[in-house]
Amino acid sequence: MFVPSFYREPDNSWMVDLIRSNPLALAVANGSAEDGPFATHLPVIFDPATAGEGTGELPGTTLLGHMNRANPHWAALRTGSVLLLTFTGPHSYVSPTVYEKTPAAPTWNFTAVHVRGVVEKIDSMEETLGVVQSTVRAFEGAFGNGWDMTGSLDYFRKIAPAVGAFRFQVTGAEGMFKLSQEQPGEVRERVQESFGQSACTYKRETAGLMSRLP
Repeated sequence: MFVPSFYREPDNSWMVDLIRSNPLALAVANGSAEDGPFATHLPVIFDPATAGEGTGELPGTTLLGHMNRANPHWAALRTGSVLLLTFTGPHSYVSPTVYEKTPAAPTWNFTAVHVRGVVEKIDSMEETLGVVQSTVRAFEGAFGNGWDMTGSLDYFRKIAPAVGAFRFQVTGAEGMFKLSQEQPGEVRERVQESFGQSACTYKRETAGLMSRLP
């Protein structure tokens, strides 16, 4: 991903926060000349077994993901192969009317993180079940209502053979936080104010990130 220097994240925590808040990744891998590349949307979490060992840097971090074993992408994955995970955060269209100046051009403010890493496919059904349970815990805590999965564990065991779980060792990461940094301060403030007053959730979330810029 090409990231101009003024769109780089102010702090590494921005990339980690974006992944935690927007955990539905697009996993992309090279395919054959006939099939082309594979791309699958899937939920991704930080491995709870190693989450406490991090330094704040994404490289070296372990992520966990899973997809349907019937997906041809799963059959194409090999342990030791390289995968790209892309995460998209708050984003929105910026109309030149907000700039209050001419000439001007419209643009799109957006946030994204691209993570490269090495795949380890999980063969054990117990470990696969563990990934599913860890994913439920992470997402119920962040986005759910504290649902207790205990009564559904037998059901989980029935569906686990159809689940392809994997570990993902991060080797590199790039974040792009395009939030009007190229504009003069007064213009950026007008964009932030316009987004913050919008009924659109994406715009309000984008305004929240703009308010955190140095």
